[in-house]
Amino acid sequence: MDILKKFLQAEINSKEYYESIISFINTYEIRKGEFEGNEYVIMKIDRDNFILFPEYDDGEEGIQIPFSLSMYKNNLIDEINRYAREKNII
Repeated sequence: MDILKKFLQAEINSKEYYESIISFINTYEIRKGEFEGNEYVIMKIDRDNFILFPEYDDGEEGIQIPFSLSMYKNNLIDEINRYAREKNII
C-alpha cells in the first residue's frame, strides 16, 4: 500500500488545498497540531516531523486509523510539490 500516493491523490487536488497544506507544514508558529483534510489528517509532531493518516468514523466503534506514515518536513514538501506540478496545480 502506497500511503503517500493515496494521501496526495486525496488531498492535493486544488490550488486552495495545496496552499493550505503547505502553509500548515511551513508555519513556524505551529510547533504541534493537526490539519484535517478531506480524508487524511496531517499531524505535526514538531516543526520537522509529520504523520499522515486517514481517519474514519464508522459511528459504532468510533474513530479508526488503519495505517499511517511518518515523514520529515523537507521530504513531505518535496513530494507534495512534485505531485502538484504533475497535476498542474502549481
